[in-house]
Amino acid sequence: MTHVKLRDVWKYYGDFPALKGIDLDVKSGELLVVLGPSGAGKTTLLKVIAGILKADRGKIYFNNNDVTNLEPFDRNIGFVFQSPALFPHLKVWENIAFPLEARGYSFDKIRERVLELIELVELKGLENRYPHELSGGQQQRVAIARALAAHPKLLLLDEPFANLDIQLREKLRILLRSIQKRLKITTIFVTHDQEEAFQLADRIAILMDGKIIQIGTPESVYENPINAEVAKFLGINVV
Repeated sequence: MTHVKLRDVWKYYGDFPALKGIDLDVKSGELLVVLGPSGAGKTTLLKVIAGILKADRGKIYFNNNDVTNLEPFDRNIGFVFQSPALFPHLKVWENIAFPLEARGYSFDKIRERVLELIELVELKGLENRYPHELSGGQQQRVAIARALAAHPKLLLLDEPFANLDIQLREKLRILLRSIQKRLKITTIFVTHDQEEAFQLADRIAILMDGKIIQIGTPESVYENPINAEVAKFLGINVV
């Protein structure tokens, strides 16, 4: 399991600071939800942790190993985007197998792992379908399986259920939580949806204007918002 640590992390877009001195500890095996309004810097934070974007200042550690300057491939993370971003010309099986093939896994190891993941994300019987033959929820299940294929140290999810209907979102949250608990993989999940955050999280980090404002269990954050701005965002009446 992986403990993630960020220390004084800044990210600029030109002169605009999207992340402002982020200090964050994600415990090994926990599911941390980063919750905040649109434009708060949530996606930027995930991309900096993944190495897709480079931090302009600060340090990022995985289990006390400095990964600040490592490329995404070398960080061994799984990333699920809002759009499934599946390869349209590859079948379900091939999409899941792709990261394993890229890492040089043997045929037998690939077959074993893909079968395991298809069972895990409940896609049995759909192995030979193309992405356009799947529902939105099924496509996101493939994306989750692909992200988990190469045994990542860390799973990052950027509002993966935002484009799905309410009932499907509910089902996939339950499935994701079950998978995360079973695998005990350290997970960071980004959302602007308070209900989603409180349903999924071991802990919630409130991100506003590029800064972590508050972090704690769902109960502690809801019962003791740190200021009126957080309370208003969570829909709590402030007298």
